[in-house]
Amino acid sequence: MWHPGAVLETGEDYREAVLSGQWWEKRRFTGCDFTGADLSGLRTRGCTFDECVFTRADLSRSRHDASAFRSCTFDRTVLVESRWTSCSLLGSSFRDSGFGGMALTECDLSLASLAKARLRKLGLSGLRLREANLTEADLTGADLRGSDLTGARLQATKLEGADLRGARLDANALVQADLKGAEVDVETAIAFAAAHGLVIR
Repeated sequence: MWHPGAVLETGEDYREAVLSGQWWEKRRFTGCDFTGADLSGLRTRGCTFDECVFTRADLSRSRHDASAFRSCTFDRTVLVESRWTSCSLLGSSFRDSGFGGMALTECDLSLASLAKARLRKLGLSGLRLREANLTEADLTGADLRGSDLTGARLQATKLEGADLRGARLDANALVQADLKGAEVDVETAIAFAAAHGLVIR
């Protein structure tokens, strides 16, 4: 998601920087380090972040529109009450981060690593989660309607009370996932039965 005329910064050190409440538009960052930075209330539009580090950064209440965070590291990052619209988080990894109240709309998290992430009751409808690692993630009560989970790793993923109506899950995901208590449509129920060897007449 590159924009002509975007400011390019490569390898910059923003560790512990106080950048709260700023407005960034069409800026481009590659290999920059935002470890421990205060980015609370930050607003980005049309920005790209490639292989940047957000370890222990505070992104609470931040707003991101049509921005890309590709192959970035979110380790113990504060993401509570952040809003992401039409963003790409392709290949990014999240570990021990706080997601409370986080909202994602029309975002691409393909190949993202969200193993053991606590995503309880989050609105995740319509997202691209193709080949994402959701192993042991807690998606209890999450809204996953219409999301694309093709190829996602769902071993020991908690989906009790999750809404999976209209979601796309392949046969492997249907076998791996524990769908007990999840809400699914008839098409997914039939696919689930077939994936478990049942013959439907």
